[in-house]
Amino acid sequence: MSERTPHTVYTLAPGARFLLGGGGVAVVLPAKKRLDKLTRPQLAVLRSLNAGPITVSEGSDTDVDSLVERLIDAGALSMTVSVGERKLYSLRPFRRPPTARPTVADVGDDVELSRFTVIRREDGVVVAENPRSWCDVEIHDPEILSVAGGLGSESPKSSVQLRLLSDLTWSGHAVAAGREHAEFPTRSWGPHELWFHRHSTVGDRATNWQHFGPTRWAEGTFEPAPARRDVYPGDPIALPEPDLSDLRTADAPLAAVVEDRKSVRDFDDAHPISLAQLGELLFRCARTRSVRTVNADRPVPEELPSRPYPSGGSLYELEIYPVVRTADGVAPGMYHYDSFDHVLRPVAPYDSPAVATLFAPASLTLADGQLPQILLVLAARPGRIMWTYEQMPYAVILKHVGVLTQTLYLTATAMGLGGVAQGYGDTAAFGEATGVDELVECNVGSFVVGTPAKSS
Repeated sequence: MSERTPHTVYTLAPGARFLLGGGGVAVVLPAKKRLDKLTRPQLAVLRSLNAGPITVSEGSDTDVDSLVERLIDAGALSMTVSVGERKLYSLRPFRRPPTARPTVADVGDDVELSRFTVIRREDGVVVAENPRSWCDVEIHDPEILSVAGGLGSESPKSSVQLRLLSDLTWSGHAVAAGREHAEFPTRSWGPHELWFHRHSTVGDRATNWQHFGPTRWAEGTFEPAPARRDVYPGDPIALPEPDLSDLRTADAPLAAVVEDRKSVRDFDDAHPISLAQLGELLFRCARTRSVRTVNADRPVPEELPSRPYPSGGSLYELEIYPVVRTADGVAPGMYHYDSFDHVLRPVAPYDSPAVATLFAPASLTLADGQLPQILLVLAARPGRIMWTYEQMPYAVILKHVGVLTQTLYLTATAMGLGGVAQGYGDTAAFGEATGVDELVECNVGSFVVGTPAKSS
């Protein structure tokens, strides 16, 4: 890394601009921060920033230095650190920094790269992101990567390395060595979990709806996925349908079902669940009641099904795959529940290695390591919802898993069946068993169901 002194080039942060009025007054947008008593040099800086990048010689004009600090504090400026004409890295704020930019001398060197910082490529730019930071760091020079990766080393540091260390610490991309491991909040959150949480909620990175929520971003580029997945070949197994009219009057009342619901982990294999019970459970919880078509004039119309449980946008991306070990009236194997025809369609033999891998971990939460009578594997066809939504669709999928899981719990309770949700699944084994690409359909949940043991 060159020993030449680095300097900072300032530009307006994305979406920021200044409205200049009379009497030395300006307003910073979109923060709506009022600046008053501005001097002529300060007004000239604002005009220059509205026009493009500027470089400020620190210490040459205290009024200008003070203005730059105020603009940084408002989150209105991006900062690019350069050596000569060589750009090294940029700080791109998406909210206000918590403190003023420190000098190099204010920062110690006993730091390390935050465990939450992720470095990736986006639109041809290498960027470091951190959900606890107030800015992203765009990396223009490959040597910056090696410097960032070597934080905490005791080797002598150049002026550029010291400036980078200072900025990474200021931005939260670098932290005191060992701190994140020593403190419970930062140690308890997995990096992927915090990333998922922050990117799927409205906040710093989603202050408007331009690229968040139901934007229908894929319209005009890709066709929507149909409501019904491709039908698995093989002879289907017809499922009995319950009499809903009778259930409306004879079924257990909702209050009783809610209060009686519990997780059952011990099952009676001498009296396994029957095909009729499985059919009733699936019919009451997950059948497709109807399909509404919108934009029917397009090559692939948008199809909006209706099922007993709610789904965001009426998109219904979830599928159910019963894996049967023992049941009265149905052979062992992995099936797909065709909610349109209310039938089971064979997917894979019970003794296939992939199904065994998918099924075996279910015993970990059951009494005495017993295997489920039936494991309902909940899968998602993400394209159904990702065609419409940006940033948040996987979070919505998991919410739908919760909704369907509670529907299964309550219905199983009303039917006298036992059930227990499981918080894990083998998505690789699911892909191998179904032969479907994980990006097209993936395992997102599971639910064990069967005849409860008398002691349960």
